[in-house]
Amino acid sequence: MKCTMAIRVSVILSIMAFALPVLSAPLPLGLPPVPIPADNPQTPEKIALGKQLYEDKRFSSDGTVACANCHLPEKAFVDGLPVSEGVGQQKGTRNSPTVINAVYFKEQFWDGRRPSLEEQAKDPFINPVEHGLESHDPIVEIVQTDPDYVTQFEKVFGLKAADITIDHVVKAIASFERTIISGDSPFDRYQYGGDKTAMSEAAIRGLEVYLDKGRCQSCHTIGEQDALFTNNDYHNLGVGFAKIEPRMMEIVTAFRKAKATGENVDEKVLTDADVSELGRFAITLRPSDVGKFKTSGLRNIAVTAPYMHDGSLNTLEEVIDLYDRGGEANPMLDGGIRVLNLTDQEKSDLVEFLKHLTSPEYAHLANQK
Repeated sequence: MKCTMAIRVSVILSIMAFALPVLSAPLPLGLPPVPIPADNPQTPEKIALGKQLYEDKRFSSDGTVACANCHLPEKAFVDGLPVSEGVGQQKGTRNSPTVINAVYFKEQFWDGRRPSLEEQAKDPFINPVEHGLESHDPIVEIVQTDPDYVTQFEKVFGLKAADITIDHVVKAIASFERTIISGDSPFDRYQYGGDKTAMSEAAIRGLEVYLDKGRCQSCHTIGEQDALFTNNDYHNLGVGFAKIEPRMMEIVTAFRKAKATGENVDEKVLTDADVSELGRFAITLRPSDVGKFKTSGLRNIAVTAPYMHDGSLNTLEEVIDLYDRGGEANPMLDGGIRVLNLTDQEKSDLVEFLKHLTSPEYAHLANQK
């Protein structure tokens, strides 16, 4: 028993040792302050609890899937698959975005269907192709009866076991996710740290392409004081659109009717390939949003392949070729997407620049690609 207790204490201390620096250390170079909601302040104890919940596979219908299955810390918080696999190795329709710096997005998921990390965390548990639970009740039952969880929830939230709800669970998970931030890349040292030797000559040329001819800056924004590499907006690049274009009106009309009758959007977009390609439209029902997906951040992009909402592009070279040819032509193509006519040298330099957005803690993954 003493040995077990010692191991448990050691684990908790190790978790807290991972989390504590985020509360006390300066922000990584190149990042703005982390937004913290007033009703969910950060504490070391809540972060440690959130990490434990994030890794708990009991929160799935067959005990095999945790949040960490699709967002693996050892893979820069992605799974490396085109589309993620949930219970029973079922495949969804969307690529798992990294959790790194997700705290800075104004809306979560590729289509922005949730406004916060807390609300985002609820959905995968009850999606049939992710954690596969029919409701949040099994999770609440576990945290209300597991002695370790009961102790931690009382310490973090001041709650008795019977008062713990799914809202407390996701608050803790979101607190942990707010610690998963990274900057300090060679670009940051070059751009914000004054180290003009931090980037190679090719990467510096690539930055110039990025800001000018490549038009990348229009959506993947670099600011004067920091860079999130996203405008937090939604765009139609035409990726995957060919699959629905011949039947677009039919699919749009059917989805409108389904949503009006209470269809679960989270479930629908991950189980219906046609609806998935509707993108932002599935949330807003605005015709102009058909086929639009959120502008992803670019930090650590070299170690988080494959790319795009459907994971259909495997390399940075393929991504740049897509933009160079002006996306995939379709009636809803974003007006800012146009043919770039980049030279081979400019494309190569742009790739080199993107590789300089990798933070030190994930740099080792570049050698595994």
